[in-house]
Amino acid sequence: MKKTLLRKYAELIVRCGVNVQKGQEVMIHADLDQPEFVQMVVEQAYKAKAKKVMVEWSYQPLAKVHTRYQSVKTLGEVPKWQQARRQHMVDTVPCQIHLISDDPDGLKGMNMEKVAKARQLSYPILKPYLDQLDGKEQWCIAAVPGAAWAKKLFPDCSKHQAVEKLWQAILSASRVEDDPIKAWEIHNANLKERCDYLNSLGIESLHYTADNGTDLTVGMIPQACFCGGGETSILGVYFNPNIPTEECFISPMRGKAEGIVYSTKPLSYQGQLIDNFYLRFHEGKVVEAKAQKGETLLNTMLSMDEGASYLGECALVPQTSPICQSGMLFYNTLFDENAACHLAVGRGYCDTIENYQNMSVEQCRELGINDSMIHEDFMIGCDSMDIDAITKDGKKIPIFRKGNWAF
Repeated sequence: MKKTLLRKYAELIVRCGVNVQKGQEVMIHADLDQPEFVQMVVEQAYKAKAKKVMVEWSYQPLAKVHTRYQSVKTLGEVPKWQQARRQHMVDTVPCQIHLISDDPDGLKGMNMEKVAKARQLSYPILKPYLDQLDGKEQWCIAAVPGAAWAKKLFPDCSKHQAVEKLWQAILSASRVEDDPIKAWEIHNANLKERCDYLNSLGIESLHYTADNGTDLTVGMIPQACFCGGGETSILGVYFNPNIPTEECFISPMRGKAEGIVYSTKPLSYQGQLIDNFYLRFHEGKVVEAKAQKGETLLNTMLSMDEGASYLGECALVPQTSPICQSGMLFYNTLFDENAACHLAVGRGYCDTIENYQNMSVEQCRELGINDSMIHEDFMIGCDSMDIDAITKDGKKIPIFRKGNWAF
């Protein structure tokens, strides 16, 4: 891939993604797949006047080794130095850049029950730090090609060719053009226009139906708003949390979901795939979960804590989305969620509450924002999906027809 394009992408992530402020620290989380590109991102962060840039590397095979040999207790420990690190993040509020390139099957065979138990041990210790940062951070999730991920998408190509094709797909979906930052300004304005219309309706619930059997009604929080594209942190900095993004999303009312919903794309969770599944909701909670592939993992995910089986997000994405139109299945939630309407189980977003800047996290949750250690998106959109909004004054307004916007 041409270095000029990659530098534009790195600049987009730094300036439009997290929008690094002068004197701010930056944390980059990356796998070992594209160190040269990570270096470009580091350099762009310094050009944006970052005070200090730190890189945290991860490697799926190493995660499997640690899980195999460490006890649950050891895996779940949060030593004092890690707590001090978290406190430093609370004190300094660094930008967080996540460059994902995971092999969708890279953790296959790992003891997920052991991982789940370890996360359940560590989460109560980490939660106070996460809550203190909620809404304050600028963060951005973007992608770079990993060889194993690329070969899964393009199995008939050589490794080099597959990586090159995946680079092309990532850059295209991320609007890396002659002037990517200008392209994102236009894209954000379009998403905001959609959200403004949705927020003008006074939506009380959304009703989803599709030919595959989906028939689900989800209640909304009266004070919640649809958001999309860029957002502004509590500290007043505008940033784009996902590159790419095509969604208008909202956090629904905890406890207000009735019916059944079917997945339309595989879900990559903890380095393994869950496919062809459905969830049945009653009083907001998943009461039945079945999958043709990965059912045990699906139920493990839903039992991580009390909030893991409640909804944290409803997101609207049309079938006309460029990622959907590409015809590619990425086996990666960042991309696949932007090719189809999706829901998420687990943690909701406080920043979907109107005037959340003037509320505590606890106050947002009292209004109906779900709380959990997980937030996992799964795709439900298809070309037969209809969505109707039921408004506070009893009107039924079409939002989606046959997978696309109805307005």
